[in-house]
Amino acid sequence: MKAVIVDDEPKAIHLIEDYCSHVSSIEVVATFRGALKAFEFVSRNSIDIIFLDINMHEISRMSLAKMLDHRIKVIFTTAYSEYATESYDVGAVDYLLKPISLDRFLKAVSKVIDSPSALSESQILTIKSGTTSYRLNMKDILFLEKDSNYITYNTTSEKILARQTINEALIDLSDNFIQVHKSFIVNLDKINSFSKESIRITDIYIPVGESFRSEFLRIVS
Repeated sequence: MKAVIVDDEPKAIHLIEDYCSHVSSIEVVATFRGALKAFEFVSRNSIDIIFLDINMHEISRMSLAKMLDHRIKVIFTTAYSEYATESYDVGAVDYLLKPISLDRFLKAVSKVIDSPSALSESQILTIKSGTTSYRLNMKDILFLEKDSNYITYNTTSEKILARQTINEALIDLSDNFIQVHKSFIVNLDKINSFSKESIRITDIYIPVGESFRSEFLRIVS
């Protein structure tokens, strides 16, 4: 998904850029400190999501939001809580109050990734491993295993190591994936057999953590 960031504070732009780097399906294609240039850019280019601060000198960013193509998803990033109600009147996906935490950012982004219009595009994941990027079809992923600061994507044909957290991985995966242990996420379609203690995928046995057990059994039963 192609994203644009609009904010008159460079530090705020850099923060959102950094947060976006944690979501492999989002590519920041442009940043702007002014609304008019931002509007010119999104009018000429195909954009999926815009992170938009409220305060502007040229025109209000609320006005900019009203001018955007309705297919562009808007997430407001602002220090002003009084505009929250108006933001939903223009169809904003979410309203993030500064200072914005990574967890809160990821929750907002998940609303865009999980939307019906995005689901058709979300079957392909782009995973960065070192300097190489891999495109994976979700149906080919068997399970994910976390080890320290890295996650291994175990697929039907290869293993790919990526620097991610469990939560960052879950953001990009479809609802067909579920965390079953502090170190494991499984593809429900790939389960060959299971008990309350473990899951078998091909010839691999994956433990079911006690804190994840009841939810897992509810889903598969």
